[in-house]
Amino acid sequence: MRLLATEADIVNSLDPAVPNSGVLLGLLAQWVDAGYESPELIQRLLARFPSECRPALHLLDYLHVRVAEGLVAMAREEFDGAIAHFLFVQSLRLDADDSELLAICNFWTARCLRHAGRYEDALGYVVEARRLALSCGYEPMAAIMQALESWLAFQRGKLNEAQRLLQGAEEALGGTDDYVTRGNIQSAYGRIARRQGRFADALDSFNRAIAEYECRDPHHLHKARSLINIAVVERLIALRQQKDHDRASARRRADAAGSEMPPLLPGRSNVHELRASARAHLSDALTIYQRHGQIRGTGKVHINAGLLALDDGDLEGAAEEAGKGFQQAKEHEDRILLARVRLLQCSIEHARLEEEIGDDLAQHARLAADFAREAVEYAAQTQNPRLLARAYVWQGLSFTLEPIVDLDAANRCCQQALSLLPDVLEREAGWDDLECLRSRASLVRPIDPLMRAWSNGAVENRTFQEMTEEFARIVIPRVWEREDRKVARVARKLSISPKKVRRILITAGIHDRHDD
Repeated sequence: MRLLATEADIVNSLDPAVPNSGVLLGLLAQWVDAGYESPELIQRLLARFPSECRPALHLLDYLHVRVAEGLVAMAREEFDGAIAHFLFVQSLRLDADDSELLAICNFWTARCLRHAGRYEDALGYVVEARRLALSCGYEPMAAIMQALESWLAFQRGKLNEAQRLLQGAEEALGGTDDYVTRGNIQSAYGRIARRQGRFADALDSFNRAIAEYECRDPHHLHKARSLINIAVVERLIALRQQKDHDRASARRRADAAGSEMPPLLPGRSNVHELRASARAHLSDALTIYQRHGQIRGTGKVHINAGLLALDDGDLEGAAEEAGKGFQQAKEHEDRILLARVRLLQCSIEHARLEEEIGDDLAQHARLAADFAREAVEYAAQTQNPRLLARAYVWQGLSFTLEPIVDLDAANRCCQQALSLLPDVLEREAGWDDLECLRSRASLVRPIDPLMRAWSNGAVENRTFQEMTEEFARIVIPRVWEREDRKVARVARKLSISPKKVRRILITAGIHDRHDD
């Protein structure tokens, strides 16, 4: 990088008419990705290679120009566009005969697929990238790729394999000044520790990652990611401490049983301090993401800020953060972030229902179900089994809410979530909601008292026609809820007239004469 800085005149005078100028641009793109200057440098230089001059370029020059364009797209978080550039270069691999270039294209393709949550697809590209790098004798380059391969193993639940790959990459890069990859390795160690519930180890690893990134740049983009990871761990520790405190308080109340309550145990203040620290780390991360113009990063900040607000009982603040996060995720159609936002919004509606906020409590149940359904749809478009499992859990929990109770559907969601988490370690930390779903889904829904009386022959003085009307008033509103509150769909399902459906709903006080 010092050498590049001393040769700035050559870089700034880059001319496409000069042989190998495109190759130099492609190599500069690789160094920018490693931390030299910024992607804006490549973007400025690309302006000197307009489309009308490109047919005169040598093939290798042209391919390097396409790689540089891919780097700029990747920096803008336009991952589909970046992949198109890299795949084009790979499609001409027989003509190019440049293993180093192909290694970079495979590696960057894998990174783009990783961001899209397509972990299985990314794996094939990163394995090929590492093979090509080793064939060139570039062991440090292969170690960088191995770090990504480890991360993909982690996402697939293969923690031992992930740790083994990380250790190999760490050993290969330990004596280098590739602070970015070294930081990524420490960050990956932190993620593994966090998943296993080893929160103190996780915090140590994330802080080591930040120290590495700061050796390259005090405001390095990846530092923001580690700040978010620290905030997540602090939130999890706070939740654990709050749960312990609540259990201790319950025991105190039970033990007091008529006598004077013993003094409050310490610990609640620690929860507030942890959440305040988490919010401060999120604020610092937001500053870095905004400095780099990273939309997805700011979306992650808003989601985690919303979770902290929800923990504090600030439902309006949580909803506001969720709304901001959804806007950021929607801008880039980020399926992972969209699923996470919908899960947050689903949790908020559950909390509103539990606290009986508003006049129409059934509306909160319907919104929760809608958000959970969308979370499942978004998560299913990724290759992230844990995210999909969590979406199924919240969809199942939403099926247990009145008036849309469907315990069979809740049970199916529970089984789908469990099938995605076969390893006990996958459910070791932070899956209390799954246990709650298993408990609720196993309940038997109480039978309506009137139906129970009829089953015992207690019809009192009702005629059969009157009993039929009573039965309709019990069943039709429930079918209406399950059929998305559509009169026409209820009428078709039960083979009765829409007019009769409306009349019964109006009589029950849950439908207006002018509603559809």
